[in-house]
Amino acid sequence: MRPWHCRMANRLAADAYGQNRCRIWRGSALLRDDILKMAALTGQSTSNLKRLAPASDLRRPVSAALFTVIAAISLSACQSAGTSTDVIRVERAQGSTENISSLSSVIAANPQDPEGYNVRGSAYGRAGESRKAVDDFNRAIELNPRFYQAYANRALVLRSMGKQSEAASDYNMALQINPNYDVAYIGRGNLYRQAGRIDEAFNDFNKAISLDTTDPRAYHNRGLIYQRRGQHGPAIEDFSKAISLSPSSAEPYNGRGLSYAAQGDDDNAFADFNTAIGLDGNNAESWTNQALIYERRGETAKAAKSYSHAVRLDPNYQPAKDGVARTRGGAA
Repeated sequence: MRPWHCRMANRLAADAYGQNRCRIWRGSALLRDDILKMAALTGQSTSNLKRLAPASDLRRPVSAALFTVIAAISLSACQSAGTSTDVIRVERAQGSTENISSLSSVIAANPQDPEGYNVRGSAYGRAGESRKAVDDFNRAIELNPRFYQAYANRALVLRSMGKQSEAASDYNMALQINPNYDVAYIGRGNLYRQAGRIDEAFNDFNKAISLDTTDPRAYHNRGLIYQRRGQHGPAIEDFSKAISLSPSSAEPYNGRGLSYAAQGDDDNAFADFNTAIGLDGNNAESWTNQALIYERRGETAKAAKSYSHAVRLDPNYQPAKDGVARTRGGAA
């Protein structure tokens, strides 16, 4: 649930900016592609959670309905936040001054080569220098107007700058040039999801998957939509595929755990939440999900401890705050 990158040379130039397959969903504070803070919160209160849950489920303090609501909050956060579930983790060295300097030397020697600008634009993006990144992608496209990878890379930077309509235009252009470019479908799908256009997002993730993408984000994001629709079987399959493609990423474990919990499979849910914590111990959602299982098992003291830890990590995470109130008599 944070930011990433793992490509080099021409492969890096091809889809350097948001398309790494190595470490998705974990990292520090770099440029993010859609999303991803799967546990970024909407701040719903206990009363809102109860209003969304069926009346029959309110007899139990921690029901499958509550896990469903937690999952809905997660997806809602991905839609409303400026970042999302497709964060790009990047190696710091690739956005370093030394690396950018080396790329600048390559460009000086080959000023008419669009690949060089595309790669340096990616490095600038990783370094947080969005304006310089856009300038380099602009130059790459000027030199090669059919450079569809550069359009997709520029779209990702534009999204981080809050220029959603411009980003959408770039994704559309990339797909007009190459209708089989899975990366652009995933990027545009995340853009749609952020705008609440869930059906269109779903269609784009489906298209990327039909193109045999190996990007785990396509499966993870489609899994979130299945989960939102209450289709937990297909959601679990998609989260499992995302895990197979990126086993060191915490978010798909959290997603799969929520669907297991919604199905009443607490043992598998608990195992997934614990794995997510092991991969990213700073994620308030993971600790809250673990606490919910403890609470369902009647292990109130352990639940209270995990809820409290989640609140320390994110004081605004409402499900954790509500959990503390339930397990400690309202103590925050």
